Amino acid sequence: MNQELLIVLALLFIAIVAFMINKPRMDVVAVCALLALPLTGSVTLDQALAGFSDSSVIIVAVFFIIGDGLVRTGVAFRVGDWLMKQSKNSETRLIVLLMLSVALLGSVMSSTGIVAIFIPIVLSVAAKMKADTRRLMMPLSFAGLISGMLTLVATAPNLVVSAQLELAGNKAFEFFSFTPIGLIILVVGIFYMLFARRFLGKKQEDIPQNRGKTRINFDDLASEYKLKGRNYRAQVGKGSPMIGKRLTELNLREAHGANIIAVERRLNRLRNVVLDGVPDRVIQENDVLLFDFFYPEKVDFFLQQFNLVSLPLMSSYFNEHSREIGMVEVAIHPDSKLIDKTVLENTFRSKFGLNVMGIKRQGEVLENELLNEKLKRGDILLVFGMWRAIRQLQTMKNDFVVLTIPAEVDEVAPAMDRAPYAIIALLVTIGLMISGIFPNVLIAIFGALLMGAFGCITMDSAYKSIHWQSIILIVGMFPFAVALQNTGGVDLAVKYLLEASGDASPRVILAMLFGFTAVIGLFISNTATAVLLAPIAIQTATVLEVSPYPFAMAVAIAASAAFMTPVSSPVNTLVVAPGKYSFADFIKIGVPFVIIVMLIAVTFIPLLFPL
Repeated sequence: MNQELLIVLALLFIAIVAFMINKPRMDVVAVCALLALPLTGSVTLDQALAGFSDSSVIIVAVFFIIGDGLVRTGVAFRVGDWLMKQSKNSETRLIVLLMLSVALLGSVMSSTGIVAIFIPIVLSVAAKMKADTRRLMMPLSFAGLISGMLTLVATAPNLVVSAQLELAGNKAFEFFSFTPIGLIILVVGIFYMLFARRFLGKKQEDIPQNRGKTRINFDDLASEYKLKGRNYRAQVGKGSPMIGKRLTELNLREAHGANIIAVERRLNRLRNVVLDGVPDRVIQENDVLLFDFFYPEKVDFFLQQFNLVSLPLMSSYFNEHSREIGMVEVAIHPDSKLIDKTVLENTFRSKFGLNVMGIKRQGEVLENELLNEKLKRGDILLVFGMWRAIRQLQTMKNDFVVLTIPAEVDEVAPAMDRAPYAIIALLVTIGLMISGIFPNVLIAIFGALLMGAFGCITMDSAYKSIHWQSIILIVGMFPFAVALQNTGGVDLAVKYLLEASGDASPRVILAMLFGFTAVIGLFISNTATAVLLAPIAIQTATVLEVSPYPFAMAVAIAASAAFMTPVSSPVNTLVVAPGKYSFADFIKIGVPFVIIVMLIAVTFIPLLFPL
């Protein structure tokens, strides 16, 4: 083992540890690796930057845009409506249709995105059917992961492995190369979840009837988050020191623990308006303030200090202003930039126009000072504000997943009338990819341009839809694969793999490679796993003098088989809170299924791609 390889392995170890503890963020780690590797001399500067021009990276970015077109035109939500209608109050039928729908849509768009879209849909269907969400959320996440095994463009690891095949002088995978094995896993996965659901929650008939509300209301949320006794309504009296000042000048939250939610203002004798409590809101005499107070025992002193007249706050207040004001639960996205920062540090009200009224962590409502609580992965926030701000929140898919759908849900799909054109653009793109007439990267770009020409997306929405963290992660990890090849690391890994297998058959080596990939995927992202393991798989096939396709396919399938823990994939992390799952739930259900997927892969991959 030479000195250059030792340095590369040391950097790789540091990167893996950083991925595991998520500090700093994965994309930052990837950029640091991209910077460090050329300095070691293991790769050239051109090799380090080659990922930015790699066709697989461009295809990943473009398909984020195409997927956004399906969301903006409401195609995904119409599938949800169809799902609700067709389930006919049958949990079994719902799970089958849910997994089929998610897998189908996830095969042409981000699995994380499609799962985020379906969470509120499943919550709504579960409430109407009186079904336990624990029996539904894990099938949702498993279907999202299986969707990555259905087509070439379904997930980044598939494209990465395909690109590595081309670099090794082989023909790349075709659009439907993954479909046969993916369909087998999907069918088995559906039957598996129908059996495994009994270990997750109660049957429909065992759930108390009073849980059958079709929609949670404001009073329910207020009770759940223990808001009663914290909300107050007061009128600004004559001579109040608040008059003429902006809320940001008053510093009410930090200095007094008062969080101004809304301002009622009388325009004339016949009309009142409700204004949001944004930092620049100037307070006027006779304004009525609705505020959340963190220290109820000090409220009388607060009212006296600012010359405020206490007014009754009826439970119907929120319903009375429900056209202007909304209250919803949102889950923090696993990759959100808000994580590890407090509500104040995130300037939540300034940035999003919403107030954080409550935080739920691992099923428990936090009762301490919320504004100074650092947000964690899987946290659920209760936010309150104007509906327009909530509607805007629903477009921020990289930071939030809205768990309760506002009545004004139409705004989520601002290009609803363009839905037929979005479907046409998608079908044209897939058809051209199947034909193989042009390179896939050109076809993908053409598909995105079609979405734009048909009005399904805008330039702003296209840029926002790209998950840049994933793109930078792929680009930053590519140099590691090149460095391992240049320094002999790949050859060394192949040597150890073959020595460990002895005289075993290629199928046994295939199983070992699958297992190794799946285990590595527990600690780092599936994309990074594919970047590192694909060259080893291809080189192993070369040494054995067999086809590289079965080994490359095994790595791709194993990279997507992130079923074992809630942190193996963002797809799993998203469903932890709404499904009320523990770490043990995923181990209990996920580990056996990974073993099943490995057996399917070892059995069928050599049949579909002969050794």
